[in-house]
Amino acid sequence: MKLSEKIQILRKENNYSQEELAAVCNVSRQSISKWEADTTLPETEKLIVLSNLFQVTVDVLLKDELLINGKREVNTCGKNAIRKERAKLYEGALIKESIDDENLLDYIRVHKIELWKTGGVPKYWTVIFFTSDAPNFPELASKALVADYHKGGDWFIDFKWNNTKYIVFKNKILKYTIGNQEEKAIVCHECREFQIMK
Repeated sequence: MKLSEKIQILRKENNYSQEELAAVCNVSRQSISKWEADTTLPETEKLIVLSNLFQVTVDVLLKDELLINGKREVNTCGKNAIRKERAKLYEGALIKESIDDENLLDYIRVHKIELWKTGGVPKYWTVIFFTSDAPNFPELASKALVADYHKGGDWFIDFKWNNTKYIVFKNKILKYTIGNQEEKAIVCHECREFQIMK
């Protein structure tokens, strides 16, 4: 079985749309479509993301003679020794300079890092594209963010989980359902109010 077929089968078995898988892999939906049509191949780092997400080895993905049923179990300590449900992944981009507590980085899986020129001070931001399966990631992020005029002001991070968008400030977590314009308007208003009050 080809890699293209395996990706499509695993995506459907795990209830991912092409758009959702694209977001996890930090690629376009068209890239997923091309992978599944066998017109392009995923880069090595994307194969690792797929391997971790679908709990199969990279060998199983790449070798035509190996079938998907060679799934591996992901064992951890404690109550989550065997994960039976689809992993809950938060996904987004984090500016490293926006956090005071680097322990937050222990809870994310880095998929890509970019340097963005700011035109100010600091001259560059380090942007980390990530996913996280930490159930309390919004709370962890809220505690780690900078809220200091001398360090750039009130930083925030936005990310999503399934159909929920999170906007997180220091000690403040806001969220809305993606596509719900009323909820989004309320959250945008709260963001403005929060920044004015600070």
